[in-house]
Amino acid sequence: QVQLVESGGGLVQAGDSLRLSCAVSGLNFFNTYTMAWFRRAPGKERELVAHINRNGGTAYADSVKDRFTISRDNAKNTVYLQMDSLKPDDTAVYYCAAKAGFIAELSERAFAAWGQGTQVTVSS
Repeated sequence: QVQLVESGGGLVQAGDSLRLSCAVSGLNFFNTYTMAWFRRAPGKERELVAHINRNGGTAYADSVKDRFTISRDNAKNTVYLQMDSLKPDDTAVYYCAAKAGFIAELSERAFAAWGQGTQVTVSS
C-alpha cells in the first residue's frame, strides 16, 4: 500500500520560512518517480507548485520561483519543500504527489499517489 505523509505545515508570519516533508512508503523504486508539491488555496483550484524528477531536475511555478526549493532524499524515500520569504498568498493546503518518471504529463491526473495534505497559513 502506497502512503505519502506530509508534515511541517503550520501558522507563520509573512517573511518566515517553513520546511515541508513528505515521507513515502510502499512505493518500489522511489528514486525513479517524479515527485511534486501541489497546493490548494481557499476558493481556488489546486495548482502545481514544484516538481523534481529522477535526475534531480526541478521546476517551479512562477509565483514561488526563487523562494521555494524542492529536494529529495532517495535513501529516506522523502521529498522536501523549503519555503522562504512566505507571503499571505502562500496560504493553502500543500499536497505531496508521485508519478511514474516516464510519464511526461504534469497535470493532476498524471499523479497516481497523493498525500492527505498539510495546512500552511501565512499571516500578514
